[in-house]
Amino acid sequence: MQTLVRMASRGSRQAAQAMPHGARLRGTRHGAVLVASALSLAACAHAPANPEARAEFQRTNDPAEPTNRTVFRANQFVDRNALKPVAKGYTEYVPGRVRRSLHNFVSNLEEPGVAINDVLQGNVSRAWNTTQRFAVNTTLGGAGLFDVATDWHRPRHDADFGQTLGVWGVGPGPAVQLPLFGPSNVRDTVGKVGGLVTNPLTFVTGGAATAVNAASGGIGVVDGRSRLIPVTDDLERSSLDYYATLRSVAAQRRAKLIAEARVGAVTEEKELPDLDPSGVSAK
Repeated sequence: MQTLVRMASRGSRQAAQAMPHGARLRGTRHGAVLVASALSLAACAHAPANPEARAEFQRTNDPAEPTNRTVFRANQFVDRNALKPVAKGYTEYVPGRVRRSLHNFVSNLEEPGVAINDVLQGNVSRAWNTTQRFAVNTTLGGAGLFDVATDWHRPRHDADFGQTLGVWGVGPGPAVQLPLFGPSNVRDTVGKVGGLVTNPLTFVTGGAATAVNAASGGIGVVDGRSRLIPVTDDLERSSLDYYATLRSVAAQRRAKLIAEARVGAVTEEKELPDLDPSGVSAK
């Protein structure tokens, strides 16, 4: 179950990369307003003091559930009629080696943002590891098409601004079902805006850079969804309430990522499939 949402932070960054450069910059100018509003909403939810009760509260803190379920159904419609068919075609017609190289390329473009969040979290060793990964894979790995760094014992990890807020004690707040992005919470919604600011590629201008960002964003979403299909199909068949299951799995995965970031260790665990709990990918 914990593997279900490995792509939680990555999906938002890929979607942001797919936006035109100007649109992303306009979004950052409204970030402060969104942050203030979201933190006000988060303040309305008071978590219990007991650790077990707090964990359960954070998994089910969903005061806007009727609205969230409506958004969820819309996300499911988009996935079943658009994204999932494209992802199936991608798996069937694009050779496995090519898919792996495209996955590596998109992941490599995310590394500068990961490194910045490592620094913001106070994880110097992780930031240095990520910096080495980016340098090695960008040069010896053919612009990131090959993951040489992992073979050199420089394993990849995820880091995003929502996770950074969690490391410094910001609670998740109420559950939120985001259009196209799926299950989230107030803190991570704010983190998506902050992620645009903490990702250096947001501010790279020029026609070629914009085209690369847009292409990598689109490829990343399709690649991620294609890797999810077997897991999400099985989960949907076995869930009594698919919406509630995804909400719970997403909350658990985010809590796990924050706990790992607080420890700050660089481990050589085998990378699990990146599984994004976004609505478009029916997770």
